[in-house]
Amino acid sequence: MAILKCENASFSYDGVCVLEDVDFSLNAGDYLCVVGENGSGKSTLIKGLLSLKAPAKGRIELGDGLRRSEIGYLPQQTEIQRDFPASVREVVLSGCLNSLGGRLFYGEEEKRRARENLERMGVEELKDRSYQELSGGQQQRVLLARALCATKKLLLLDEPVTGLDPVAAGEMYNLIKLVNLCDGISVIMVTHDIHEAVRYATHILHLGHRQLFFGTSAEYKRSALARRFLGGSAV
Repeated sequence: MAILKCENASFSYDGVCVLEDVDFSLNAGDYLCVVGENGSGKSTLIKGLLSLKAPAKGRIELGDGLRRSEIGYLPQQTEIQRDFPASVREVVLSGCLNSLGGRLFYGEEEKRRARENLERMGVEELKDRSYQELSGGQQQRVLLARALCATKKLLLLDEPVTGLDPVAAGEMYNLIKLVNLCDGISVIMVTHDIHEAVRYATHILHLGHRQLFFGTSAEYKRSALARRFLGGSAV
């Protein structure tokens, strides 16, 4: 069943089209990597998927009972966010905010969910540490735990390994894949790393101010577009 559909969507700023004719669907359990050069429209698409930017043409629809407030989102980090003065536990718990309804305080269910996701990401022993004291890899694990508190169906990840060393980046990729495989959570990940995208993803969406390719990773590796971007490692 399709959990998300983007139907011939185009996006404009001040009347100038920056991304056009994006048409793809995401089924439950899919792992989609969105790739493309800087300025190709990846950030604009993210805003559209989060309802922060309405399509000038076409539409984006959610399915399988998913609500936009139930999308787990891990944004690109800024320096200000890296210095956020809160405990690890507080950061992860904040992923449960949309589930509070009219309540003012977290209940036992939210605390249990936060505790479980801290343990799954291997940062439970850091729960009382200040977030700003952590390494980059630890911070990204905390933010992934936070995103998991918000969803059981769809994770949207914007460059989740940017700034990480190769070991921490590899660990992050493996954690995301485990969440996808073991929990059946669909993943949309924006990345500049096309080599790792085709390694981990089930599907690839390649943008260049328009949709250049959408299909399975196996199909992408056989395409002329992949050969141009990946060289001899495309097959």
